[in-house]
Amino acid sequence: MYQEEYRRKLVSAEEAVKCVKSGDIVDYGFFNGKPVLCDQALAKRTELRDVKVFCAVTIPPVPEVAKVRDSFTYHDWQFSKIARVLQSYGLCYYSPILYHQAPSLYRDGIAQHRNVVIIRVCPMDKNGWFNLGPQNSETMANLEVADYVIVEANKNVPVCLGGAEESVHISQVDYIVEAPEDDLLPDIPGAIPSEADKQIARHIMDYVHDGSCIQLGIGGMPNAVGRMIADSDLKDLGGHTEMVVDAYMDMMESGRLNGRAKRIDRNRVAYTFAIGSHKLYEYMNNNPAFASYPVNYTNDPRVIAQIDNMVSINNCVEVDLYTQVNGESKGPVQISGNGGMWDFVLGAQYSRGGKSFLCMTSSYKDKDGNLHSRIVPTFTPASIVTIPRQQVDYIVTEFGAVQMRSKPTWQRAELLIGLAHPQFRDDLIKEAEKLNIWRKTNKIEA
Repeated sequence: MYQEEYRRKLVSAEEAVKCVKSGDIVDYGFFNGKPVLCDQALAKRTELRDVKVFCAVTIPPVPEVAKVRDSFTYHDWQFSKIARVLQSYGLCYYSPILYHQAPSLYRDGIAQHRNVVIIRVCPMDKNGWFNLGPQNSETMANLEVADYVIVEANKNVPVCLGGAEESVHISQVDYIVEAPEDDLLPDIPGAIPSEADKQIARHIMDYVHDGSCIQLGIGGMPNAVGRMIADSDLKDLGGHTEMVVDAYMDMMESGRLNGRAKRIDRNRVAYTFAIGSHKLYEYMNNNPAFASYPVNYTNDPRVIAQIDNMVSINNCVEVDLYTQVNGESKGPVQISGNGGMWDFVLGAQYSRGGKSFLCMTSSYKDKDGNLHSRIVPTFTPASIVTIPRQQVDYIVTEFGAVQMRSKPTWQRAELLIGLAHPQFRDDLIKEAEKLNIWRKTNKIEA
């Protein structure tokens, strides 16, 4: 029925990107939705000037447009390793948002108008729909307002069931580009957990019980939590998350996570994007245990609040003695982004029986092997406060998990110092005294 329209709209990548003009704003699909062929074709248009390109969590391959400084300015809503490297060369800029508000930024005209949107999708089905694959996010809101919509159809993208807004119809598409069969999604299995990651996971496991609903981020520590849950005797866990990682596959295949106790989206894991291994994408393909939703559903604290016993687990970079949390920068250098951290930290605390855990190793080594504390008296200038102290619930290191909510400044400082690496505790006490947030009666004698 739609084959004639498909043939009419099918063009080469070079032909498709001719709609981009100097001064345009172009959005690439986020995460695995980032185009490859169209990016390469657009980068060759070196006659263009002042074209702004936006993406989120830039994954391999490196976007070609970012390398053409005279023609394009590249932005990332949520920094990745590639974005960090590009930034170091002055080729990428961060754009801070509250992630759950992303669709409304487009629909309400708050974000600058998008002239062209280019996304990687599944091949069209018999009813004229292109499934968005393992990324939903803000996509449909973006497509609704753009002047031109280009889809890059790729046979290797898994069909990810909704949910809502998980597919775009051919009637909304201006140009179709077909990707070659060897254009695979990046294979990004989770990091191998360190011993500190495993210890942090053990502390969190003390707070997970039958019927808990789990939100995980990326990294070695979430993988450790997933593996421990899979090996436990917990029952009827649920999943509600912005991001699906391989750890969810472990929990689901073990039978521990089935969603039977959830009040909404029963028997399904609601999510808005996935980044993981090829094995994970194969597992998600046409799997009704997953429900792809736009981010204004998965990440809205008002939706998260409807889920009982929500357990939100996120990584952070450092915490100061006032329990302000930096989850995204090293001084003035952007290394990550807020993502959905703010959304889930708040939403989990609105959940009946819910808890939010902000996790980090207590220390790290620099390139010369020197040990540094992630718990600091105050942040260095230009460091970013991602989570204000009023929102902080639990903080976790390999030395324990402590709840900060409702506690005064001196008590927070005391508890936080107890989570620090022993090498730094005495110095942190001295700094807390200078900041007048340490009670002498509680002073730990050397």
